[in-house]
Amino acid sequence: MTRHLLYAIVFIEGFCSLGAEVIALRRLVPHIGSSIVVTAPTIGFFLLALALGYASGAKVAGNYRAIVARNFLISAALAGLGLAGISVDWMFAHLQPVLVAYLFFIGGVLCPIAWLLGQTVPILTNLMHYERTGEASGTALYWSTLGSFLGSLSLSLLVMQWLGVSAAVFTCALGLLIGALLLAPRDKKIVVFSLLTVTIAAGINYQHQVTTDTAYAEYIVGKVALEGQNNPRALWVNKSVASLLDDSEPPNHTRYIKHLRQILLDDLGFRDKEILVLGAGGFTLSHREPLNRYTYVDIDPAIKEIAEKHFLREAVRGEFIVDDARRFVATSERQFDAVLVDVYSSHTSIPSHLVTREFWAGTRRVLNPDGVLLANLILDGKLETPYARNLLATIDSVFGRCAVDVLHKGKPLSNVELTCFATSQAGKTGIYVDEKNRADLDRVTR
Repeated sequence: MTRHLLYAIVFIEGFCSLGAEVIALRRLVPHIGSSIVVTAPTIGFFLLALALGYASGAKVAGNYRAIVARNFLISAALAGLGLAGISVDWMFAHLQPVLVAYLFFIGGVLCPIAWLLGQTVPILTNLMHYERTGEASGTALYWSTLGSFLGSLSLSLLVMQWLGVSAAVFTCALGLLIGALLLAPRDKKIVVFSLLTVTIAAGINYQHQVTTDTAYAEYIVGKVALEGQNNPRALWVNKSVASLLDDSEPPNHTRYIKHLRQILLDDLGFRDKEILVLGAGGFTLSHREPLNRYTYVDIDPAIKEIAEKHFLREAVRGEFIVDDARRFVATSERQFDAVLVDVYSSHTSIPSHLVTREFWAGTRRVLNPDGVLLANLILDGKLETPYARNLLATIDSVFGRCAVDVLHKGKPLSNVELTCFATSQAGKTGIYVDEKNRADLDRVTR
């Protein structure tokens, strides 16, 4: 093996192994979110499998090129098929509870890839001709880590952003197949298996029916059956309905958007006001609403074009800023008459850094002194789970008592709308009892 070929193989291993981890984390987002309790175990299992791969590779005593070529072929098949969107969707749809699907995905797809590719450096180090063992292993690790660095950056910031997650999956599979062919160019079985794998990988990834797939989310725009509406359609973000719209005049929107508009336009009488919306969704709050000025903040730069082209089918009304919601409220010098928090990464999951007291304090920071905070939360209809109680208590600790409207009281999960005022302050509370009842005095002093 020439030195340049060996470096190329090790580079491909690093590129595709970390690429597979990045893709796996992204594939999990629509199903179980991206919180630390998801990402940390996933990374941990990946590193454990990688370590076991190092140990297995160290025991190989011969036939080095053939073993690495075989490992690359199997890894390519696992990546091209197992990381495909249609495969991951099937796992989480048919393997219940969710923990079973997660463990199947990690144990059956991601960890085997890490274990097989982890053997590469220990095996190929045997073919490196250096005077010192440390020099051989250090050089191999350099090219492997360099591949990991470039793989993580290029797949997440370039391929996923411009071509989608499925293209990133195919890129990893193709890279591993190229590596296998470089290792065994005259082996007919490897050539045939590589051609078959790349064909199947291309086909199965092409079958993932999404409108757009970015590094942040999976977007689908499609028709829905809603009685009494004219050509209704929905925007799904990470398997969750984010917005509804039809072609009626005036258009029909989701119930929670109608409720928020009622609060802003009817109850508060907003006219010519500055309204900040954290989490763009389908941009429906300002759709055909000319009375106020809207500023949308969303972390995904692609969402505006998706909404305009496939969902709204017209230009978004309002300004669009690409930024993380927490960073924006912490750094912006602008003040708004109203802030709407409508941030979801999947299903009922608000990113964990957007539920803390510090984040809600940031939203208060960008409010005018007489401004209003609106928040769309997905909680249990009875508000009796620890998450519901703690989240509401967190917001109350910043804004004082907020008005709470549960829109679907009979359902396990409901849109819960909060209305909080910047003029309010969090304060100590007491309990009225027969022995010391201050109710009448409190009414007078208010």
